[in-house]
Order: sequence, then C-alpha cells, then structure tokens
Amino acid sequence: MPLRQAVTAAGLITGFAADTLFGDPRRGHPVAVFGTAAAAVERRWWADSKPRGAAYTALCAGTVTGLGLAAQAATRRRPFARFALTAVATWVVLGGRGLATEGREMARLLESGDLPAARQRLSHLCARDATELDSAELTRAATESIAENTSDAVVAPLLWGAVAGLPGLLGYRALNTLDAMVGYRSPRHLRFGWASARADDLVNLLPSRVGALSAAACAPLAGGRARSSWKAWRRYGSLHPSPNAGQVEAAFAGALDLRLGGTNSYGGEVERRGTLGDGRAPEPADLRRAVRLSRAVGIAALAVAAAVAR
Repeated sequence: MPLRQAVTAAGLITGFAADTLFGDPRRGHPVAVFGTAAAAVERRWWADSKPRGAAYTALCAGTVTGLGLAAQAATRRRPFARFALTAVATWVVLGGRGLATEGREMARLLESGDLPAARQRLSHLCARDATELDSAELTRAATESIAENTSDAVVAPLLWGAVAGLPGLLGYRALNTLDAMVGYRSPRHLRFGWASARADDLVNLLPSRVGALSAAACAPLAGGRARSSWKAWRRYGSLHPSPNAGQVEAAFAGALDLRLGGTNSYGGEVERRGTLGDGRAPEPADLRRAVRLSRAVGIAALAVAAAVAR
C-alpha cells in the first residue's frame, strides 16, 4: 500500500480506537462548537427560502470542508502530521461509543420500568416526541435510532474519510450536523432546511447501503441470521420515507428478527412509515443486541475504509 493510503488508513484506525476507548471529547467538542456557530448564522441568515437555505448550507459546510482541504494541503509532505490530524478528526466525528452508551442506558431504564427517565433519555438518540410513548414504542424508537445512527455516525464518516481524507471527514460531519439542526420538515425549516436535508441524503446514499450490507454480514454476532437481514433489507429498505435510513433500519430489523417502523411524531409533525421486517416487536433486551450489532458493523466499516483508503 502506498504511503499516503497507509497514513490515511492508520489515522482512521487510530481515531476509531480513540472513540472506542474514550468516546466523545468531554469539553469543547468541535461538533458542538460548529453547531453553536451554525445556529448563530441561522438566526441572522434565516428566510423562508430554498435559495437562502442553500447558501446557508454552502457557507457552513463549505467553511469546514475548506479547513480540511487546507490542513490536507499543509500536510502533503508531512506524513506523521497527516496521520495525527486524520486520527484526531476521525475521533472527533465518530459517535460509536456514545451511541452504544445511550443504547445500553435506554435498555437499563426500560428494563427497570423507569418510563419518565427513558422518555427523557430518548432525546439523546433522536428528536422524536416521546411524551406519550410507552415501553414498546420507546424500545422501537431507540432501536431504529441505533440502526440509523450506526450509518450516520460511524459508517459514513469512515468511508468519507477513506475516499476524501480530512475534508471528507469534516465536510461530511458538517452536513450531517446541519441536517440534524435544520433538516426537519417543520414550518420554519421546510424550505430553509431543504438543501441541508437533500445534501445529507446524497452523501449518505452509498454509506447507508454499505451499513445495511455490513449488518447482514454481522447478523450472527447479534444472534441473528445474515439471510434474514438480507431479505428484510431488500424487501423493506425502500419503504421508508428516507432514501437512506430505511436501508439500515430494515437490515437491522431482519438481523435481529424484529418488526420496526410505524407512526412517529417530530415536533408536532406526524410521519407514517411502512413496516420494516417480519419479526416480533422489539423488547428492551433487544437494545443490547442492537448495540452489539452496531459495534460489529462499525468494525466491518473500518475494515472497508482501511482497504479503500486513498
């Protein structure tokens, strides 16, 4: 493997290990700093306009991607500096350990019957309105969020880091963060957030399918069957409103022999999704299986990223 590719692969592996061992930085997380800055820009820039929203997306994501390009250019002939920056950037943009921690905590709360705490905790995983959700619906919501975020917060950044280096890592995470901030179909963001949502859909088209394929391959590690995961993915993946979330959620449903999907509420907006999978309704213990599958998918994605690193 040429030196440049080896440096990128080593940086991704080291950053993945740092996320596994330490999780997110405790203070001054760069993603949180970016979110604060993007929110400040939105307050000044907002208008009920798609072109205005597109310019906002280009400004915020473009600035971060530009920083990545500058760092990549500055380390072109400094392999150790390139390795160190890639490792740190990978650690910063990944969310594998945090996702696993939230999944296990949700399982603990639901198993103990503490629904008020579980409803509050769900906000750490997704923006779904949990006010009226019972144990079964909370479990489903958490399982779906673990599946979707395995793709968004682990698989996609690793693949973008592999093929585009530092600007890929930083630019992807910027777009994904903007989608989480303004990509919802609320009255305020239906038009302004359109560009962020569509850009996030675009950059996740391939990673979500790699995540689904990895879930099928890793299904036995969570007590499931690869064939069931593959069949559920191919049958149900396209039924979800999102072109990407349904891919990995359906694969997880099949791998865990569960039935996901249904009606969800986000900020007063009701979204009706199709059924994903032919199994039973998820139970709290299945969240622990979903976490095991998520971690296995992350390792599989890391292997792919290291193999195709440029």
